[in-house]
Formats: sequence, structure tokens, C-alpha cells
Amino acid sequence: MPVDTDMKVASAELYFLPVTTRVPLKFGSETLTQVTCARVKLQVEGVTGGIATGWGETPLSVQWVWPTTMVSHLERHQALVEFCQRLAHEWATLDLSGHALEIGHAFQTQRLSSLLAEFNRQRPQPMPWLAALVCLSAFDIALHDSYGQLHDVPVYETYNGRYLTADLGHYLAPAVGAEVSFSGKYPQDFLVPRRDRLPAWHLVGGLDAIEAADLDDADPDDGHPVLLADWIRRDGLTCLKVKLRGDDAEWDYHRLVRVGEIGIETGVVWLTADFNCTVQEPEYVNGILDRLLAQEPRIYGMILYVEQPFPYDLEAHPIDVHSVSARKPLFMDESAHDWEVVRLGRGLGWTGVALKTCKTQTGALLSLCWAKAHGMGLMVQDLTNPMLAQIPHLLLAAHAGTIMGVETNSMQFYPEASRCEEVVHPGLYRRRRGEVELSSLSGPGFGYCLERIERSLPEPAISRGGNT
Repeated sequence: MPVDTDMKVASAELYFLPVTTRVPLKFGSETLTQVTCARVKLQVEGVTGGIATGWGETPLSVQWVWPTTMVSHLERHQALVEFCQRLAHEWATLDLSGHALEIGHAFQTQRLSSLLAEFNRQRPQPMPWLAALVCLSAFDIALHDSYGQLHDVPVYETYNGRYLTADLGHYLAPAVGAEVSFSGKYPQDFLVPRRDRLPAWHLVGGLDAIEAADLDDADPDDGHPVLLADWIRRDGLTCLKVKLRGDDAEWDYHRLVRVGEIGIETGVVWLTADFNCTVQEPEYVNGILDRLLAQEPRIYGMILYVEQPFPYDLEAHPIDVHSVSARKPLFMDESAHDWEVVRLGRGLGWTGVALKTCKTQTGALLSLCWAKAHGMGLMVQDLTNPMLAQIPHLLLAAHAGTIMGVETNSMQFYPEASRCEEVVHPGLYRRRRGEVELSSLSGPGFGYCLERIERSLPEPAISRGGNT
């Protein structure tokens, strides 16, 4: 039943902001050197009056959302851009009202699948669901921001029965046999009070120079660190996420050992291993972990969890992973599209979930609630979020109650991209004493303080009102 706090979308604008990396970032078998960020502006109207504007942004990370050798990078990038444009038209004429979570969930479950199917009918190679979610996320984030703006409150103060018309039982179902009920519960029941200081995870990419012998003429000389030890000392890092190959066990093992040894020398406490969906069998991961336990027990002990070794389509690849999670906590990342996939993963042996706002704020909140209710661990992982995209990402981590801080690496790969935002929010775009600091975020929505950020935007790629 509609309530007087509901809203509806009145118009949508879509912008594309190109960003170039200072050093390449390897994703599985591909390498990222540039990315386009989709920025969305939604204007909304309250059902009882009032108008507000919300903003959302997401990097369209082609290599991460659509790993393939069958379609060129240019073709995949163009597909993502075109799908964002279609979404802008759809959101501008959307006939839904409610809380941002309610509208976002309805769009994702009732419209996105048919939009993607229609889009893919015109393509020789289908764009995957993960890519569609990432395109949608900029709109969904803007939707949540606009709801907070409309009611003049931080959006995380609206995830409760005062603003939501339905409890979590409307969205979620427990695992079979679990003594869990979502009746009478709201997202706020699973969130923690905002934490303004979070330990920051540094990404050690597959192409990163970690020792002097790795340097070559292509490495930048721009005043920022290049070598791993220099990053650790400058930023006071204590947590390192190590990108691995997943198809070369010797390389992966020695990469973990090299990073671990440098970490021990420089005061690092925690490591995590990220295989980016490239492993086909649990024995591959088990072999590396068992070898570390036997030969490098201290480094083995530093590994806090293992992230997404196996193909992300769990329905197509229902691999039993209990043998891996018996050794170390095993977290879903690319495969955690929504709470139903998280439920499937739990049954296969996954023990944690890496949340990402780039798969929608709505989906991240619902997956968070389902996972917490079933005793799964949480992390919040980065998509190398610059500019505005960094803010909802860090706020999710600040309210989630993660096992250890948040991954944040845009300051490594394109620090100059966020200079305008850094002036207003210095603690979000530079790690100090191993942490990011969120105290500058204030006001309604996500607390962007956009009126103080001096960034010039290009002409919108799409600008549509509900009647245009």
C-alpha cells in the first residue's frame, strides 16, 4: 500500500566520464588500462509533493563484467554504453513509486531480464547478466541518493519500517532447514552504526612491480609509489589483496610468497588471495594453501580469506567447494549477483560474500541481510571506484560490519581522476595509517556534498524527462 514517504522518478540524465590508469590492472586473462564511468542524475517527485535530485556512478569495467576472447574490448565497451543509454530511457518513463529499495528491487526483478534479453537478440554474442547489473547500478545508486535527498536524511537512516512498506520477508526466503525468519525485520536490523575509520585493503595487481627487479621504463614517475614496499610505508598499509592467475600454480604460489615476505618485513598483518574466477577445480586452490601451510606457515596464517577462485556462474558450474572453505574462509564475489545465488553458494560450501555497490545498492543490501542472517562473513570489495563511485562503496562498508575494513584501490591506479572530490573528502581518496576516513560525508542521501565539488561534466549522453 502506498505511503506518504513514497517517490517516483521524473527524469534521467546519463553522462560518460573517461578515466585512464597510471599503471595497468590485470583482471584474470585481461588487462585494464582505461575505463569509462557512467554517471547518472535522477530527478524524483514525492507522492505528496517535493522534488529532489540524486546521483550515482559506476565504472563500466569491461574486463571484469564480461571476460571473453570472443568479443573485442571495443565491442564490449560499446555494448555497455548502449545498454546504459537504454536504461536511461527506461528510467525516465518508469511508472513505479515507493522507497528506493522497493523501486530498485521491482526494476531488477521485473524489468532488467527482459531488457537484457531484448538487447541480446540484436547481438552476435550475448552480454552477461553481471554486465547488465553494473550498468543498472549507476541508476540504482542515484535512486537511493535521491530518496535520502527527498526526505533530507542520510539514506542509511531510511532502511527501516518508518519508510519501507514491506519487511524483508517480502524480498528474502531462508535456506531450507535454517532457523531464520525475515518477518518483521528490515535492512537496518542487519546494519551497524556508521564507522568513520576503516582499514584499507591495497590491491597487488598481477602486473604490479613489487620489487626493484620488476621495474621497467613503462613504470610511471609521477610522485606516487610504484613498488609495493613504498606503498605500504607511505600509506601505512596492513592489508594486501593479491591478484593471482588461477591457471599457473607455481606462479601463484611464488607470488603469494613474495608478497607475504615483503608484507612481513613492512608490518602487514593480513593477506587475501583473489583468483578472479579462473580456477576450474578445488584441488588447485587446496594445493597452493597446503603448500603454504607446510613451507610458509606464517604467510598461510596471514591469509584472512580466499576470494572467488571458480567460475562466477554457479548454476552452470555448481562446484562443491567445501574442501577449500575447510582450509580458509571462501568468499563469493563475481558470482554473488543476488541473495538467491548467495543461497546457492552457501549450499556448495562458500562461507562469505564480497559485496559490491556496482551490482546495485539494492542488491548489496539484500545480499548483506541474507548472508548475515545465515552466519556468513562479509567484505566490501572495490571495482577501482573513482570520483563519486567511491562514496556509496565506502559507506556500504562502513555500515556492513565487514570482517576487516574495505578494499579501496582507485588511488593506486588513477589517483588524479578524483582530485576534485578529494578536495572536499580528503580521507576517502588517500589512505593514511592504513585507513580511509569518512567523517567529511554529511547531509542527506549519500552525503556527496556535490555543491562543494568543482567538477565540470560533459554534455549528457542522454537527458530525458518522463514526457520527452
